[in-house]
Amino acid sequence: MLSENEIGRVLVVTAHPDDVDFAAAGTIAQFTDRGVEVVYCIVTDGDAGGFDRELDNTGMAELRRTEQTAAAKAVGVTDLRFLGHRDGTLVPGLELRRDIARVIRQVRPDLVITHTPERNYSFIAPSHPDHRAVGASALDAVYPDARNPYAFPELLRDEGLDAWTVREVWLNGGSSPDHFVDVTGTFDRKIAALRAHASQTSHVEGFEEFLRSRFSQIAAEAGLPEGSYAEGFQRVVTE
Repeated sequence: MLSENEIGRVLVVTAHPDDVDFAAAGTIAQFTDRGVEVVYCIVTDGDAGGFDRELDNTGMAELRRTEQTAAAKAVGVTDLRFLGHRDGTLVPGLELRRDIARVIRQVRPDLVITHTPERNYSFIAPSHPDHRAVGASALDAVYPDARNPYAFPELLRDEGLDAWTVREVWLNGGSSPDHFVDVTGTFDRKIAALRAHASQTSHVEGFEEFLRSRFSQIAAEAGLPEGSYAEGFQRVVTE
């Protein structure tokens, strides 16, 4: 498994704007504070989300890209790649694998953070079908696609993107995390990032209380002291 000083570049692959902030914004803030380069790859623009009925799909997509850009800034991330797939329509497959493999070869990360491809029966929110499709495709893009020079040869032939081996993947949203990050010191920045997604969060009563309850529960599962907050992941070693 990667040690802290072996992580110099991180790629976060998510289905929608706001997914990274719910799952990992506190962890991302710690990475950027240490000088780690973090890049976001957001597969859809979230055009099927939100509660403003006056916005059509194009308007919602633009709004959500703007919100995600502001949220990323709150945790020190400025490099965002939006792939532009349609929200709510994602399926695991070669097209999505190729698009994610392309970004992996461009960014060349040590660590990829993405969704678990498995359904979580104890907390269903992370099990959105887009999340599971992205998680499955991202794992396939990590192994074998991005590291295999013969997979998607057009990436090398037409774009000059050499094969790249990602050493580790952290999956979020699963029911059995085995790696916990104490984010007590960056939790306020996580809240700020999520508040930036006003189209998704401003209407939710007791939103901050829900967040504190949810992530203090994860901290308790990790054995951290009362008053702590934590984010949980399943670590997948790929070497």
